[in-house]
Amino acid sequence: MQIPIFTVDAFTNRPFSGNPAAVCLLENDLDEDLHQKIATEMNLSETAFIRKLKPGDDFTKSSCFGLRWFTPASEVPLCGHATLASAAVLFHVQKNTNSVLTFVTLSGELKARQVKDHIVLDLPLYTAYPQELKEVEELIKAAVGDMIVQDIRYSPDTKKLLVRLSDTYDRSVLENLKVNAQHFLSAEKTGKLKGLILTVKGNSSGKGHDFYSRYFAPWVGVLEDPVTGSAHAVLSSYWSEQLGKKEMLAFQCSRRGGELKISVRGDGRVDIAGQTAVVLKGNLSF
Repeated sequence: MQIPIFTVDAFTNRPFSGNPAAVCLLENDLDEDLHQKIATEMNLSETAFIRKLKPGDDFTKSSCFGLRWFTPASEVPLCGHATLASAAVLFHVQKNTNSVLTFVTLSGELKARQVKDHIVLDLPLYTAYPQELKEVEELIKAAVGDMIVQDIRYSPDTKKLLVRLSDTYDRSVLENLKVNAQHFLSAEKTGKLKGLILTVKGNSSGKGHDFYSRYFAPWVGVLEDPVTGSAHAVLSSYWSEQLGKKEMLAFQCSRRGGELKISVRGDGRVDIAGQTAVVLKGNLSF
């Protein structure tokens, strides 16, 4: 069997930055266990599988596809950067003729559209609620040591913990923070977490970024994710409320780094826009 496969760097316009995702185009149904085997083989934070929903569908002409995402360890319900990468493969490589693509996923229908040199994702917006420190104190200590924490929120929909560091810290402090995410597995006692977001307020005057973040998900086999769309579905809700803004510019401060344009809508959803770079085209053979 041969499956077309691509590697796409998402939330960047430069190769070898942003967040790489593998994207597979499935002409036919794939044996269930092969999804995970392929994702483990690719060993990127996410491997996306685009599938045709009807026998007559076409990657160039159809506008609606099935989409699933797998880390090297498990399937996940939502992945923004791999959705962006999937849309890039359809729009830029397959030359799909539609202005809007719809993906049927575990998180419902997600839409992607081209706006100039960006692809805009229509994602759910997730609220994060105040979280008692004592329940997660050991985990936060493992993540940031004795740094000052300004706010703690939990998103039950995504099982992500948002930890806002003091406004006295800037981007460089977050970037230089040494984190051993493997230690989170033993420090997390609640059993309800799948991801940890660290975030700081940005400099939104002029053209600066409104907020910065880093994201860790050892619970699903990803120690640190370079740029994370699903985390920004939580961060967008939080920072929109905190800053009183609907339009924001965000930067994820991983070693590779990536920028996200955010527009919080009034219907409980968020538009997250980013650029992409396709860096590999080939075929899986087995």
